[in-house]
Amino acid sequence: MNAKPIYVEIDIDSEMDKLWQATQTPNFHEQWDLRFTSITYLQSEDNEPQKFSYKTKIVPGWSIEGWGATVGSHSGKDGSRTSSLHFGTDDSISIIKEGKGYWQYKQKKDAITFLTQYTYNVNFGRLGHEFDRFLFRPLIGWATALSFDVLKRWLEKGETPATQYIRFFSSWMISFLFFFVWSYHGFFPKLLYTHPEEIAMIQKGFPFITQYAEWLVIFIGIAEVLFGFFWLFYKNKRKLFGFQIIIFPLLTFAAIMAERDYLIHPFNPLTFNLSLLTLSIIGFLLSKDIPSAKSCKRQRERD
Repeated sequence: MNAKPIYVEIDIDSEMDKLWQATQTPNFHEQWDLRFTSITYLQSEDNEPQKFSYKTKIVPGWSIEGWGATVGSHSGKDGSRTSSLHFGTDDSISIIKEGKGYWQYKQKKDAITFLTQYTYNVNFGRLGHEFDRFLFRPLIGWATALSFDVLKRWLEKGETPATQYIRFFSSWMISFLFFFVWSYHGFFPKLLYTHPEEIAMIQKGFPFITQYAEWLVIFIGIAEVLFGFFWLFYKNKRKLFGFQIIIFPLLTFAAIMAERDYLIHPFNPLTFNLSLLTLSIIGFLLSKDIPSAKSCKRQRERD
């Protein structure tokens, strides 16, 4: 276990018993923790760690099953608690072989600091270590942080984890769609091929700049590709959705005014832009106050 441990911390405004139940009861834990599809407690002897099995669905029809043992303690004089964890899997396809970690519940005056630190050994030798270092470990760290924020919002605001995840992933799916749409329509018909129909549309809409129509098409193509990448890197997606709610009706009106015959074409600007406008409105509504991994601290403060 030479790799850097995963560390995640968040403050939650909750009662200790309520937080403990949400994190230590399997049917509650599996609701908010993105890393697990199901968790089942197994029969354990008294004074022994609580054994459990877990399952993580990777894609439909393929799941990773594993084992674990956890011990919870109420050792803090101020009511703080700790839960240690030993976990692993015998599934040869899993990148994780075996790991250890802990959860801590630190009681503060107006909140509870809920934190975890864990690490694990990996399968597949050097290749597995490189895959874990550059992709899997950052991904599972992100999933842990996102799950902690979902838990926080569940306990503080009452929104169920399932609803939060539906809003989160729907918002991102729509965002990736708009990345593809803007980038595709900017790159292929405008920059790569400079389609005659694109030039004709500019000439009909702006007859006073006919001689510069091709250059304007290229400029618009560059702008569309850049705006497409905005959907990947700009943090406030709600502003982008709001911008599109304004711009799509204007683009539709401009296209129809340039050539009314477009209305009888298949996949014409009216139906296409109306679909994108509808998705923009849905995305705008879904993206309000969605959970985020950025809500968590990812580095332990030095003493």
